Amino acid sequence: MSREQQPRRATLKDIAAAIGVSTATVSKALNGRGDISSQMRERVLAAVAELGYRSSTAPAPPGAGRALAVVFDLPASPYILGVLQGALAASTDAHVDLLTRLAPARASRTQRAVAHDWIAEQQGSGVIGIIALTLSDPDGLIEAASDIGLPFVIVDPVDTRHRNMVSVGSSNWAGARAGTEHLLALGHRRIAWIGGPDASDAARDRRQGYQAALDSAGIAVDPALIRSGQFAVAAGAEFARDLLASPHPPTAIMAGDDEIAVGVLATAHALGIQVPDQLSVMGFDDTPQAAWTTPPLTTVHQHLEGMGAMAVQTILAMSEGRRPSSRHVELATSLTIRDSTATAPGGE
Repeated sequence: MSREQQPRRATLKDIAAAIGVSTATVSKALNGRGDISSQMRERVLAAVAELGYRSSTAPAPPGAGRALAVVFDLPASPYILGVLQGALAASTDAHVDLLTRLAPARASRTQRAVAHDWIAEQQGSGVIGIIALTLSDPDGLIEAASDIGLPFVIVDPVDTRHRNMVSVGSSNWAGARAGTEHLLALGHRRIAWIGGPDASDAARDRRQGYQAALDSAGIAVDPALIRSGQFAVAAGAEFARDLLASPHPPTAIMAGDDEIAVGVLATAHALGIQVPDQLSVMGFDDTPQAAWTTPPLTTVHQHLEGMGAMAVQTILAMSEGRRPSSRHVELATSLTIRDSTATAPGGE
């Protein structure tokens, strides 16, 4: 029999239609969720047997351990590793495996069929929830997970406004404002901003916090002092060289993350600019490397491990049928003051 002549394989939607329930209910019943009655589970299993349903979304073998999948685009960075450490500790405490997964290629993950197949593959391998770390263009995956009732939490969203999105992040706006206010209190008035991509919610919130601090101090935001790119050392180095070579350079640079700040420090060193005597540099994240830069980096501390742990706790609650207390959780930030910031030169 040719492929075209083979009968179509039954799907979750077929099972749902046969007994008049949602695909999410079918998925929950097949995965042994506690919020499904025994009568409903029996109806689902009867329909599965009648229609001959077989899929990668079938329940994991009896006795198999539960697992969460964590997925991200970026290679391992101090930020990613910090969040992963918190997620690993929380999943270990909960006796749940934590698996790392590659998402479908960015060009294809927006396609409905690709997204649904990938989500089905995760569920079929025993995954009870997915944590995405700054994953770009995630809406197709969020929608596919929602369709089958698989919990999905995203840390620091990028390129998404999905109505069903559950997110975990930090108080980025407040953190950037506090960092900028620290520079203002040191007498700086020409404070440049080098931030992450405009598609990132965190990057936008941080830039707006920086602008709010300047507005509150009665200082007009100078577009010539604003740069946006990737959260990367190379971006910080390139933009800093441009800013510091200008006729009227800034006396301080507020970086959108520690990676950018490391690039700024490298450029300042290459140009013979002394930090903090001639230039103050502020980071954001407080990754482990921040304490080991030269000089040690003043930065906005966000609880990376706490974000990872919160994502795991939220996923586990959702997998048990409980609704998260908030769809958008923000953890508090604070300042970690080290040696890369000082009074503005010349009392500016």
